[in-house]
Amino acid sequence: MIPLRDDNPSSSAPIVTWLLILVNVGVFLYMLLLEPAVERFVLAFGAIPGEITGRTGDAPLAHYPTLITSMFLHGGPAHLIGNMLFLWIFGNNIEDALGHVRFALFYVLGGLAATASQTAVTLGWGSTEDALIPNVGASGAIAAVLGGYILLYPRARVLTWVAPFFLFELPSIAYLGIWFLFQLWAGSASFTTPEAGGGVAYFAHIGGFAFGFALIKLFTGRRPGRPRPSPA
Repeated sequence: MIPLRDDNPSSSAPIVTWLLILVNVGVFLYMLLLEPAVERFVLAFGAIPGEITGRTGDAPLAHYPTLITSMFLHGGPAHLIGNMLFLWIFGNNIEDALGHVRFALFYVLGGLAATASQTAVTLGWGSTEDALIPNVGASGAIAAVLGGYILLYPRARVLTWVAPFFLFELPSIAYLGIWFLFQLWAGSASFTTPEAGGGVAYFAHIGGFAFGFALIKLFTGRRPGRPRPSPA
C-alpha cells in the first residue's frame, strides 16, 4: 500500500522537512558519483552495531557520529524514494505541530531511538557477521514521524494506492496501524527466517514508531496538533 497524499494541509511552510529531503537526495546523488568506492563510503558513515558498541575492539566514541550520518544514506533509488515519499506526506504536519526546531530535534532523536532498537536486536539475536553490517536510511527517523502522526491526526485521510489498480482513502489510524502491524509481523518472522527480512531493519521502524507515539505529546508542548475535522 503506497501513500500518495493526505488531506491534512499544514499552516506553515515545512522548511525542515524540505531541507531533510534535499539533504537525503543530495547525499544519494553524491554516492552515485563515488562508484565503485561507494561501499567504503557506506562503511565509513553507516552505523555499524559492532563499532558503535565497542564489540569490534575500536573505541565506540569515534563511531558515534555515524549515528547521525547513517540517517542520510540509502541503499538504492527505491529505498530513497520510499522514505522521502513518507517524509513528504507526513512530515509537514508534524513539523507544523511541533515547530521547526522541535521537529528537527524530534526527528533526530527518533532516528537515534530507531538505531538503538535495531542495534539491540542485532547484538542480542544476530550473528557476528550481522553486527558488522551498517545500518543506513532515514526510515527509523521517519517512523518516529509516523508514530506521532497516528496519535495527533488519527482521522486524517490518506489516499492509498494498492498496485496495480486500486486507489482509495483510509483514515491514518488504519493506514499507519496496518503499516506498523506489518513491521511487527515481518520483524518477528526475521527471527526464524532471517533471509526473509531482505536486509530491512524492521526493528528500527518499530523502535522509531514507538518513540514517536510515546513522546510526541512531550514535544508539542503548548503547540497542539491541528487535525482537520472529519466531515459529518
